[in-house]
Amino acid sequence: MNILVTIPMDESQKDRLSAIAPEAEVVYCPADQLTPDLLAQAEIILGNLPTDMIPYAAKLKWLQLNFAGSDNYCTPGLLPEDVLLTNATGAYGLAISECMLAGILYHIKRLGQYHDQQRKHLWRNCGEVRSIEGSVTLVVGLGDIGSSFARRMNALGSTVFGIRRHVTEMPPYLAGLYTMDKLDELLPLADYVALSLPNSPATRNVMNAARFQRMKRDAILINVGRGSAVDTDALVEALNSERIGGAVIDVVHQEPLPENHPLWEAKNLLLTPHVTGNFNLPETQRRVVDIVLRNLAAYLHGGEMVSVVDRSTGYRKFS
Repeated sequence: MNILVTIPMDESQKDRLSAIAPEAEVVYCPADQLTPDLLAQAEIILGNLPTDMIPYAAKLKWLQLNFAGSDNYCTPGLLPEDVLLTNATGAYGLAISECMLAGILYHIKRLGQYHDQQRKHLWRNCGEVRSIEGSVTLVVGLGDIGSSFARRMNALGSTVFGIRRHVTEMPPYLAGLYTMDKLDELLPLADYVALSLPNSPATRNVMNAARFQRMKRDAILINVGRGSAVDTDALVEALNSERIGGAVIDVVHQEPLPENHPLWEAKNLLLTPHVTGNFNLPETQRRVVDIVLRNLAAYLHGGEMVSVVDRSTGYRKFS
């Protein structure tokens, strides 16, 4: 069996992999250095690869992604139907939820303004600030990332409502759990609206001009899922007209964002270049590898695999 690994691993992690698959031929290669010859031999690929190189992997039986987002790999016809697809859902909640929280504090404590003043050598009080305690948070998308953020906001005293595809048993950190048909009803209540959604027909432009109109004028939008969930032109208008209080955006509809795009200059915006996940936090890489190796052991020796993707939706399957 040939296993191709594109996820960076240290020596101890490679030793763990060897112990799980001692008979396998294992090749380690960064995704940006893959060749058709390497892919042609791979029966298992552990890690992401450019989608345009997938056709070279003619022997592929299982693709384990190192990201939680799977939508790029769910295009009909891209992967043969008999190829198993799994992702790394569960690894990114810590890193991304902390960045979401930091983005909110950046706005409500006027940290951006104070940083600008520091560069100008100005010693001046910028005025009233806000607290998370006593606020209302709406989390749209309650996977690992959304749930991690919801727990943190609840711990800081916010009343948290959640929206997900299907209503399940409500966790203790939520004050209410709803499906997407309640979004318009909940938006006017929220001080913070956080999106952690995949790219799918059901989630595209979830936040549009009409929904920005329903938000509080001082509400903050946070988007860390996919840029397609937000109508970017409508967001620029909502920010520049001060229809909403601000935004924390890590993902946009076109990445990289074009240099001349008006979003760069929008008011009250904290924009990061899709970096809240990745492996910038070392713990994220460790969590990804743990998921990958757990799935490898289950695949080779029997057991339940985690984060199996339903390619019709782009979401993780639930047992």
